[in-house]
Amino acid sequence: MPEAPLLEARDVWKVFGGVQAVAGVRFAVLPGDMLAVIGPNGAGKTTLFNLLTGHLACDRGWIIFRGERIDGMAPHRIWGKGIGRTFQVPAAFRSLTVRENVQAALLSRQGRSRNLVARAARLLEEPADSLLGQVGLLEYAADDCGSLSLGDLKRMELALALSSEPSLLLLDEPTAGMSSDERADLMTLVTRIVHERRLTVLFTEHDM
Repeated sequence: MPEAPLLEARDVWKVFGGVQAVAGVRFAVLPGDMLAVIGPNGAGKTTLFNLLTGHLACDRGWIIFRGERIDGMAPHRIWGKGIGRTFQVPAAFRSLTVRENVQAALLSRQGRSRNLVARAARLLEEPADSLLGQVGLLEYAADDCGSLSLGDLKRMELALALSSEPSLLLLDEPTAGMSSDERADLMTLVTRIVHERRLTVLFTEHDM
């Protein structure tokens, strides 16, 4: 019997005025896949990811995760169901340390996000450091997030995405703005983590 898809998009549309950003997209991602959505800048790749994660509502079509429709759900509900995501421009609290950013994400996962910033420094330090170790940032744990290079910010955002213990990881142009050596290093890291955690990955890229 064929394996059921982990994620499906069925005839998904999103229109902004007269611009069809996503037009009738259909695909299925099976458990264990590592797939890319490839297209030039402006092709609608990020819009598609925003639809998959609830940051935008579909004009038409269905998005199904683990057999359940998730189109129309709030982003935090979709995140809680096991879809982690990174962004083209890393999203982080620049005023916090690297460790505190990961602690904040872990607290949010546990539903303990009230007074998040004040409490983060005192809670979940060990699991935060474990995640930072996995992405090669443990030595920068006490540094301000704003002092990190772009490559290290991308690694930290990967740690933030992993904090939700996802089964599906969405990476939106994970190597954008990086040098060729940095790109190779980051994708090697991602591939290792994917195999270790047995994750399913869908990522966008414009550079073949």
